[in-house]
Amino acid sequence: MKFLPPSILHLSTRNSIGAHPTPTILLSSPLLTMESSVRRSPVVAAITTAAAAAAVALVALSAASVVDAFTLPHSQLLQHPVKSSSSSTSSLGVSIGLGPENDGSSTKDKLDVAATAEDEQLIIRGEDGLPLPYITDFEPYRTSRMSNSDKDADAWFTTLLTSNGDETSYLGPISELHKERLLTKVELIDEPILKYGEDEEWTPYVSRRLPTSPLYPAYGLETYGLPVLRRGAEAWRNFDVNGLIAVDYSSRPVGIGSDYVVDENEVREKLISALQEKGAWLDEDECTARLVYINGRFCPGLSKQTESVKNLDSSHFESGAVPDKTLEYLSRLPDGFTDELAAEVPDESKGPLTSLAKLSSPDHSVGKATSQFAINNQQGTAAFAALNSIKAGCVAYIESKDDLEKRPVLVVNAQTPSCGSSEGADESKGVAFHPRTLAVVDDGCILSLVQMCVDLDEDSLSGNTASSPRATLKNGYTQIFVGSNANVTHSFLEESGGIVTSNVEMSDEEVAKAKLDENPRDVEARRPALRNSNFEMIDVHVTGDGGSYDSSILELGGSGRSRLAISASLLRPGAMASINGFALSGGAQRTDMRTNIHHMAQGTISRQEQRNMVGGRSTACFRGRIRVEQSAQQTDSEQLSRTILLSDHARIWATPSLEIIADDVQCKHGATVSDLSEEELFYLRSRGLDRTLARNLLMYAFVEEIGSSVDKVVAGGFNDENGLRQRIIRRLENVVPKGEKTLVGGEFQSV
Repeated sequence: MKFLPPSILHLSTRNSIGAHPTPTILLSSPLLTMESSVRRSPVVAAITTAAAAAAVALVALSAASVVDAFTLPHSQLLQHPVKSSSSSTSSLGVSIGLGPENDGSSTKDKLDVAATAEDEQLIIRGEDGLPLPYITDFEPYRTSRMSNSDKDADAWFTTLLTSNGDETSYLGPISELHKERLLTKVELIDEPILKYGEDEEWTPYVSRRLPTSPLYPAYGLETYGLPVLRRGAEAWRNFDVNGLIAVDYSSRPVGIGSDYVVDENEVREKLISALQEKGAWLDEDECTARLVYINGRFCPGLSKQTESVKNLDSSHFESGAVPDKTLEYLSRLPDGFTDELAAEVPDESKGPLTSLAKLSSPDHSVGKATSQFAINNQQGTAAFAALNSIKAGCVAYIESKDDLEKRPVLVVNAQTPSCGSSEGADESKGVAFHPRTLAVVDDGCILSLVQMCVDLDEDSLSGNTASSPRATLKNGYTQIFVGSNANVTHSFLEESGGIVTSNVEMSDEEVAKAKLDENPRDVEARRPALRNSNFEMIDVHVTGDGGSYDSSILELGGSGRSRLAISASLLRPGAMASINGFALSGGAQRTDMRTNIHHMAQGTISRQEQRNMVGGRSTACFRGRIRVEQSAQQTDSEQLSRTILLSDHARIWATPSLEIIADDVQCKHGATVSDLSEEELFYLRSRGLDRTLARNLLMYAFVEEIGSSVDKVVAGGFNDENGLRQRIIRRLENVVPKGEKTLVGGEFQSV
């Protein structure tokens, strides 16, 4: 059977702009291209062709029924001239029982005629039989689909952007660029019609709206040029969006954009002692450099700067002292909203690839970042990255050169309960600050980067505790660029937000039986840090052949809502990324860990292991995505998610995923969810360990495999009271189940 060119009917496989496909005319079916079957049996060919033609006709009727008020017969709805022929043909131009008719025209001619007929002769009638008017002005429909929750989310984001009228920016051209990008709305225009045989990007997998239907922006792009959070969006699924937007974070720390000066030695020593207790301090001889930030403000009195590791403030941007290459790095946005790749991707068939939207084109490309198809696969971080550029007071800049010592670089972001808000300010309004980090590793260099987020008491700063706690939003953005044969070891430890309340999983009857003074759930509900939200975006680009990125991400904090998104782009042959993560969730927390490993070049390698421990009445979510482009042949990728549920009231959504376009790869992924092993507990208790200690031992062993990859200088000794091991144990003891296991549904579960 010959290839049947697409007829008037178009098959819609994805909507390039609208959030939900509007009624569309369905495009030609690949059911009619069964050449192998035809060659074997003419009888089968005739039957198959007839069935396929009937199926296409049925699809056309289904498409027509979607349109409002389509009640007329199909022949009256789609009015197209039917070419007369001596053979038996349908109104779709398909020969019934004899295969497609051959009129001597080429495939290209038929496709061009089909496109012209659709554009110029399609008439759609309403239930009154009159033609429906074509819609050409789409602006009145831009916000027509927004729910009340969507409008509240946009209003919440607007308060962050305006900060109570304080719109001062400190990153110079970067702030202006991202502000313009954020405030420029997406144009509502139809995608151009590509011609078969002439346009390289032509594909049958396109979406065409009915001319009588409006064109909508993608979900989240109604108000801003970058998608903001939406309760029903894929990027924010299972996250507490309503709880987040219910808290006002419109205030900013006092003095943002200026240095935090420590004048008195007594205060400096007190701050150092407080950071040492948190494990967030390295002496001069233990680190190459140290950058300390308190409530989003750089503290030079506690920092150790070098020529390659320093703080960039507004004076650097205003004076033009920041190199163009650094500005280019800072201007990049995640989630594909900077379409130009950070490095060219070699491809033998198509030449160097430079556009993210066109990778694996034409049939398997993601397309424009503003399309709904692309947004459904994003992490929802672009708008918050742009917000960071607009509101950040400074940048922690690390450049690894040949002369950089091989000791770690420590970047500390500390926050107080009041987050630097002014005394007498409205206590109902929370505070937002936006840490920014840029690390550039030159060819052949090595960098050990350690980032820590910790709490500080108010009396460590001023000697008084008069300031009341405020709800805090930390919106961090870290960018890392890895050169050829460079090696980056990245440790990220999130320990802010205090410690959650234990025993919140207990029922009212159990609380009464234990004779507790107060219900732990009530104590947890009043905990100030439960109103805190912690966002962190880590965007990694391996831009050189053989570059390597190895990370250990530990989410241990007690903030009420925590969201950590990691993206690693492997752009050159031989690039490697290893992402090991652990998330601890307890009390009434909501934690979200999202990863995206993007294989673009040939022979790239990735390894990922994510471990989650969920206790109390908390909720956790892990969504790991690995995409292997057509140009990334011989990719080797592994992904594994393991979760331990410590309570019947805890919840986890674990979604590892693989998207493979290449055909010569070795990829695997998996996920497990379980309770603590009853057999292992029995073994430990038979050796004299009590129930709580046995559970703690198993829980720590589960974490240790991830924690052991943290830089040894920061992790501390085995028995170090302030070392990472002891800090993890203290947090695990707080969420360990206290009761005996019970038989629930045929299985023993912790209670």
